[in-house]
Amino acid sequence: MKTVYTGGEGEIIEKKSRFIATVRPVTSEEEATAFINEMKKKYWDARHNCSAFVLGERQEISRCSDDGEPAQTAGRPMLDVLLGEDIHNVAVVVTRYFGGVLLGTGGLVRAYQGAVRAGLAASVIIDKKKGRKLTIGTDYNGLGKLQYLIAQKNITMMDTLYTEKVELICMVPEEEQAQLEKDIIEATSANAVITWGEELLYGTVGKEVKIFDSTS
Repeated sequence: MKTVYTGGEGEIIEKKSRFIATVRPVTSEEEATAFINEMKKKYWDARHNCSAFVLGERQEISRCSDDGEPAQTAGRPMLDVLLGEDIHNVAVVVTRYFGGVLLGTGGLVRAYQGAVRAGLAASVIIDKKKGRKLTIGTDYNGLGKLQYLIAQKNITMMDTLYTEKVELICMVPEEEQAQLEKDIIEATSANAVITWGEELLYGTVGKEVKIFDSTS
């Protein structure tokens, strides 16, 4: 499930009008509404504060508002960007400071969608997956084979502990667990010690693994 890890702010200028997009992760309609009201208070002197948000694993809850712009020229186009990017649990407010030049229906749609994309580009987007932490114990003779296998499978490494033996700690997506265990057994002639952790939600920010509550 793709969602926003940390929100951001993006801005575009279209025929002297400023469009400021503020993006924030949210987990409920109440949280989204509070965020929208916060932005309206912050940008109280703007002509419009249009909004859209999407909630749920299947994007089952969605709302949008044109906030005084012509119908279907702001909120719905903003929502279409969120739905099209398949982002979940996110709200965006696009604040418009009118520049004195009318943009027309098509121009407004393009501007509001462009602002949302700028806001998303300034945010940190994370793909939450179901997975389990895997600890592989091995002697130093098996280390090279395991490192090669993990790199080949593009598995996310979390840590490596060196003592009289070696422990490799990885995060493994749900759908790859069974095959990876078979591959480890084969690569090490069943000499590795394989320990699985509990199922959880995780994502990666850069090379760092972030772990979430199962209800997040």
